[in-house]
Amino acid sequence: MKNYHGANWEAVRKTYEPQVAGARTPDEMRRLINLMVGELNASHLGISAPPSGPGIPAGKLGLRFDRAEYERSGRLKITEVLDLGPASITGQLKIGDYLLAVDGTRIDSRVNLDEQLAGKVGRKVELMVSSNADGSDQRAVAALPVNTGTEKGLLYRQWVNNTRAYVERVSNGRLGYVHMPDMSANSLTQLYADLDADNQSREGVVVDVRNNNGGFVNAYALDVFTRRGYLTMTVRGNPPAPARSVLGQRSLERPTILLTNQHSLSDAEDFTEGYRALKLGKVVGEPTAGWIIYTWNTSLIDGSGFRLPRQKVQDNSGQDMELHPRPVDVPVIRPIGESYTGKDLQIDTAVRELLKQIDAGRKN
Repeated sequence: MKNYHGANWEAVRKTYEPQVAGARTPDEMRRLINLMVGELNASHLGISAPPSGPGIPAGKLGLRFDRAEYERSGRLKITEVLDLGPASITGQLKIGDYLLAVDGTRIDSRVNLDEQLAGKVGRKVELMVSSNADGSDQRAVAALPVNTGTEKGLLYRQWVNNTRAYVERVSNGRLGYVHMPDMSANSLTQLYADLDADNQSREGVVVDVRNNNGGFVNAYALDVFTRRGYLTMTVRGNPPAPARSVLGQRSLERPTILLTNQHSLSDAEDFTEGYRALKLGKVVGEPTAGWIIYTWNTSLIDGSGFRLPRQKVQDNSGQDMELHPRPVDVPVIRPIGESYTGKDLQIDTAVRELLKQIDAGRKN
């Protein structure tokens, strides 16, 4: 951002200075500063509020409810029981049941469920449930609510498992699937586990970084897909296996294809560029966001945090990658509302392209 992306920074500052000076609250000030910084048309930048004090978190049961039923009658009819969530672990709740009460408080349109579960994380609660709206066969079920982060993680893993099953189905069992939600150390560890658990036995793997919000491990993740085999080892009583895997080095050694979209950000874009530059396979979906700089957080005197650019990223041709989305080889845009149909056109296309590549390799 050497030339402020063409913005006259001094002029921008003069425009916003009186507005910021007239801000009535810290939040209003921060909103104005973010608008000012937005004039630079650069990613990752912005101001954030100081960390707030701990509130009273609401416990989560791992349940989803019928919105139309609630708006019509105020009743909570269960539409989903999250795998490995508090409700699922009890083994006593199912889709179609009604949640009638929590710790003796009846649930209706005037009662907020989150308020009833406030401060209940990790503490046993009694749920009154029934298979009928009138509660004629109500029964008590004990559950241990979890925090929002835990429920979010379980929801994500359920989505991954469902998507992996979708890939297995549309590829007739030939392909595996992995997804990285970000480029953190935890996601890298999960990538290792997912590849070990299911995908080594497949002919190829769909690698998905759609909606990945970045991080810093792109080079380590790429290593898994770039390493090539050189020996095969067979442990007595076991099938032959690549030497790298037997010796403990993470290596897939299978054909892959990459899925991206406009919400693949930052280090996910670095990963995409590496995948393309190293010619690991085709990229399917939508071009990435073009948010490709590294920033560091600076604390301001009021406790706010401000992100400053400190490192630019260039591809091998020398092009600055900021504001330059990484392209795709096979463009595919998902139709609006497709997620409600149980289909995924981007995955369908990726599966078709990867199987075509694998079959062509066999003929050669």
